[in-house]
Amino acid sequence: MSKDRIRAAILISGSGSNLQSFIDRVERGELDLEIAVVISNREGAFGLQRADAAGIPGITIVHNQFANREDFDAAVAAELVAYSVDLIILAGFMRILSTRFVHQFAGRIVNIHPALLPAYPGLDTHQRVLDAGDQWHGSTVHFVTEELDGGPLIMQGRLKVRPGESATDLAARVQAIEHQIYPECAALLAAGRLHFENDAAYLDGTRLERPLVRDYP
Repeated sequence: MSKDRIRAAILISGSGSNLQSFIDRVERGELDLEIAVVISNREGAFGLQRADAAGIPGITIVHNQFANREDFDAAVAAELVAYSVDLIILAGFMRILSTRFVHQFAGRIVNIHPALLPAYPGLDTHQRVLDAGDQWHGSTVHFVTEELDGGPLIMQGRLKVRPGESATDLAARVQAIEHQIYPECAALLAAGRLHFENDAAYLDGTRLERPLVRDYP
């Protein structure tokens, strides 16, 4: 990564609520990185309006206009290179990345998943947690590798499931956690304290054998 202030790209598909949490932290001086560009794979994503309001370049690259995933990823990669991006933050980006893309930016891609990984990879995590009767739920920040939702874990935010709550209510509470832990992880990356090496996450030079955990009421 750059020795100067790192340049991040935030990839979105929808409303960009996590994007807004990064924008707010940067504007308040709580997160020392530059959001160089926001890329959406969907036209009209509200997150692009958030980027525009913050004076951040926003680009739309519609995935279904490409013959395959590799061609779409190549178009995204070209923009990331053009903007000299050091860090790629997936924030509600609803696309599975190709092997070539992951290898090109190895160790520089992070994602947040609404579950306590390795439990519940994939979709519909909130309802699956409720159906299983789990006591705890939350969200996980991890480095991205070829394995879907399977990269080295960095941080988890946890909360207790409330009796009788709906998947919608649970999702809202988990999303609020995401807005806390994702910028915190980005700050560690921006400060050079967190990095990816040999398929593992390292914090202050020590391998993370388990993710950092933040409990929320």
